Amino acid sequence: MDATRIEEVTTDEGWDCAVPILRELWSDVDEPFVRSWREEDDYRLFGRYEGGELVGVVGVSTQRVLHHARHAWIHDIVVTGSRRGEGHGAALLSFVESWARERDCEYVALANRLGNEGALDFYEAEGLEPWGYVVETEL
Repeated sequence: MDATRIEEVTTDEGWDCAVPILRELWSDVDEPFVRSWREEDDYRLFGRYEGGELVGVVGVSTQRVLHHARHAWIHDIVVTGSRRGEGHGAALLSFVESWARERDCEYVALANRLGNEGALDFYEAEGLEPWGYVVETEL
């Protein structure tokens, strides 16, 4: 079996594999919308591969805001359901932290859906701390 690796997803074939995994997190959005994220200027998608199989992805960008200065914002992080609990999510988070340091970021941040206590427990176990709330309104 090939070693595990994390690399940027840049090809159509890579996105073909990534979209179903992303839709495990964002099941309420259609596939063309998910694919449109690829066109965003600063959105980068990285995949965790094991034995040639894509098992998880993380979408990230860098941002500047008053309360966090320059930081890496995780838009999406998901490991395919059958591969959760194997350390892939922790590896993706660790990768993002290194990626962010290389870009002079001071923080890594993300939003967690209300009621998703399992994910929140995972993030806290990995050293992320709850900081506040994200609030929104649909337009």
